[in-house]
Parts: sequence; structure tokens; C-alpha cells
Amino acid sequence: MPPGPVRVAPGSKPARAPQPNIPLTTSRPELLEQGRDRQFRHLVHALFGFAAHHERIRSGHGKAIGLAGIEYTVLISIAHLAVDGDVNVKTVADHLYLSGAFITAVTQRLLKLGMIHKKTDAADRRRVTLTISNKGRSALERLAPIQRQVNDLEFGCLSHDEFALLTGIVDRLIDSGAKAVALQTYLLAELGEG
Repeated sequence: MPPGPVRVAPGSKPARAPQPNIPLTTSRPELLEQGRDRQFRHLVHALFGFAAHHERIRSGHGKAIGLAGIEYTVLISIAHLAVDGDVNVKTVADHLYLSGAFITAVTQRLLKLGMIHKKTDAADRRRVTLTISNKGRSALERLAPIQRQVNDLEFGCLSHDEFALLTGIVDRLIDSGAKAVALQTYLLAELGEG
């Protein structure tokens, strides 16, 4: 006769079956707690969560002015970078950590929409300067009141010191992330050759 259902005393929880050991996803002692990587996994997955929320916000900002999220990001980047000097495709690509070819495609769409201007240097035909048009500036001015409220709420949990600390940490994570991508590409290529 098969065994009947396991009876559990009222108010108590059934014993959990032992879980198999899962390989660690990091080995650095600074990223482990009591030899486990649970807190590291929490951080990585929380970063995905934050990025997903921020992407929805970016898309919403774009939609409010008739653009896709990435088009809005390139437009506002051109506007802000121009404060410090001439802006070209490479300037924007480096600022956003994206390829020049991708930024070229996005700026072509912004040109067709009349959001930016492109000027070729008379002395050096290869040199092109991107500037925001009156239409683009007007769109960003319409968006700004909504954008301020949303950004204030999204980052409102940070003190001034925490904001400065987070900015420095994110800059360092971008640098180490680029190195990690290069290492992963190498290791996966090695794996494919074996």
C-alpha cells in the first residue's frame, strides 16, 4: 500500500527537502557572505530590476515627445554634450557606450524628424558636427517638467553623498563590465575551439 500524505502539525511548516548545491557564480571573498553568493545574486538581479524600470521610464520620456526611447536618449545627449563643445557621432557613442554605427542610424532618424542638424566641416569633409534643432529643443522643454518629477522620485531615495558615491561606483562598474565582456568573449571562443 502506498504511503499516505505527510501530516504536519498545525502551525508548523513541513520540512524542506535538501536542495542540491549550486555552483558559486563569483569567487571573490568581497562578494561572498559565509561562503555563499546569495547577496551577489541579489545585487545582480536587482540591477536587472532597476534597469527594467529605468528603460520603461526612458521609453515613456521618448513617447511623450514622439520618439523611441533610444532616440530621446541620443537627442538629450547631444543637447547636454554640446554645452562642453562640438558633438559628433563618436562623442555620443562614447558617452552612451554604444557603437558608432548604431548612433549613426539613430541620428539619421533624428535628422529626418527635424530634431537635430548635421553640419559638415568645410575644411575637413569627414568631420561632422551634430546640434539640436529648435524643434528638438522645444520637445525637450515640453518634457522637462514631467522628467524632473519622475527623476526626482526615481532617485529620491539617495542623499547627496550617496548620489556621489553611486555615480563613482557605476563609472567603475562600467569599466570593469567592459573588461568582463572582453574576458567572456575570449573564454567562450576558447570553449568553442576545444
